[in-house]
Amino acid sequence: MDNLLIVLTSITAIGAALVGGVLFTFSAFVMKALTRLTAEQGIAAMQAINITVLNPLCSLLFFGTGLGSLSLVIVSFYRWGDPSAGYLLAGSLLYIGALIVTGAFNVPLNNKLAVLVPTSSVAAQFWPLFVSRWMKWNHIRTMACIASSVLLFIAFNEI
Repeated sequence: MDNLLIVLTSITAIGAALVGGVLFTFSAFVMKALTRLTAEQGIAAMQAINITVLNPLCSLLFFGTGLGSLSLVIVSFYRWGDPSAGYLLAGSLLYIGALIVTGAFNVPLNNKLAVLVPTSSVAAQFWPLFVSRWMKWNHIRTMACIASSVLLFIAFNEI
C-alpha cells in the first residue's frame, strides 16, 4: 500500500509544481508583457490564451492534480498517526484551495474579458482592472501550488 501512496504523492507533488510553474510564468512575465501592449492588443492576446489553455493536457494537469489531492486528503485521515499525514493534508488542501481560487476569481474575470470586443472603449476601461484583480488572485494561487508541492514532497520523504 505504501508503494501506491508513494506514486500518488509524487505524481500529485509534481503536478502541483508544474501548475505552480505555469501560474508563476504569468505572475513573473506574461501579464507584465501583455500590459506593455495597447489595451486592445493585450485583451486580444489574453483572450487567445484563455481559449488555448482549454485543452485536454492542461485539463488533465490541473484537474488530475486536484483528484490526486482529494485522494491524499482522504488518505491523510486514515494515516493520521503517521509522520506524513499532516504534510499530505496541508499540501493537498493548498492545491485544492488554488483550484477554488481559480474557479471563484480568475475564471469569472476571464469570462468577463472573453465577451469584450478588444477595440471597444468598455474593454479599454476594463483591462487595467482585469489585470490588477487577475494578478492578485494569480499570485495567491501560484504560492498555494508551490507550497502544496513542497509539502507533498516532504510527505513523500516521510512515507
